[in-house]
Amino acid sequence: MNKNSEIKQKLSTLLWLVLFVFIILLVSIMVSFFIWHLMTRIGVFSPFTMASPLHAFMFILLVSLVIGTVLATIVGYLLLRPLRRLAKVTREIAGGNFDIRVDIKRPQELVRLGASFNDMARELSSIETLRADFVSNISHEYKTPIAAIRGFAKRLMKNNLSDEKRNEYLNIIVFESERLSRLSSNVLLLSNLESTCRDTEQAEYALDEQLRRVVLLLEPQFQLKQLETEINLQDICIIAGEEILHHLWINLIGNAIKFCHHGGTVGVSLMAVNGMAVVSVSDTGIGMDEEIKRRIFEKFYQGDLSRGTEGNGLGLALVKRILELENGHIDVESEPGRGTCFTVRLPLVPPK
Repeated sequence: MNKNSEIKQKLSTLLWLVLFVFIILLVSIMVSFFIWHLMTRIGVFSPFTMASPLHAFMFILLVSLVIGTVLATIVGYLLLRPLRRLAKVTREIAGGNFDIRVDIKRPQELVRLGASFNDMARELSSIETLRADFVSNISHEYKTPIAAIRGFAKRLMKNNLSDEKRNEYLNIIVFESERLSRLSSNVLLLSNLESTCRDTEQAEYALDEQLRRVVLLLEPQFQLKQLETEINLQDICIIAGEEILHHLWINLIGNAIKFCHHGGTVGVSLMAVNGMAVVSVSDTGIGMDEEIKRRIFEKFYQGDLSRGTEGNGLGLALVKRILELENGHIDVESEPGRGTCFTVRLPLVPPK
């Protein structure tokens, strides 16, 4: 709503208020005059008494005050009824009922207030649903590794285990412990990112060097699955949050490794296109169907519904939030069995 519209609405409200007061005053005076005239005609007041203009004025004023007060009370009660209904609904929402709505038909100002109130109630309902889903998902994610650690720790207490079995159980406990550590770190990072409007640590740095360092950091994972790498990086500097973008590349390249077939290829490229730094991370892995592509940026969503693969469904949610903070954008191309390619676009110079 622009400034002119706001001024028009305020003037309209003021005009209706002045008109309301004028009508109440006019009706009160007319009724008072009629009562005075009627009572004079029937002889309640003597002609001598009512012949005085002061007496007539005082009588009309007194009766007008009484009538005006009664009329204002009745009309005010009718006008304030939507506000009382709104107050009742507000108490319902304060008690946790976010599905309730208010229906106000008039006046126009209260209609707009009711519409805004309903929008707020819908947002609160959505937030409550997200909160419940978050608690359910985080409980599931913590419960599974903790149960595994507890179960294999009990097995290690047995004395008849072979060295091979003991090492197997220890490796599982270490794996699940690292999974819990990653989950805790991701939840904390996502919480911090969602509570800020902008990353404050903006600096100019070489994006190509950052991508090389991430690839080197993940080298043991490349070797474990005997993956080939195709690296094509132009020398490009950007002004952005270096630390949070490091998490972004870790997640994207880590996902490419995780879902790539043994002996497959992971590609990382960087080029400048129309004032944007364009980073592509591709793999020759299992790919995704349309349903998975549509939901991959949701918190805790995993295409593998059994959740048997490594991960907790927060990586791409982190990626999305980081790009929102850095004014970036991400696209995904994927087909089942033919691999996936994520394309990230970041401004070379952040908008002011």
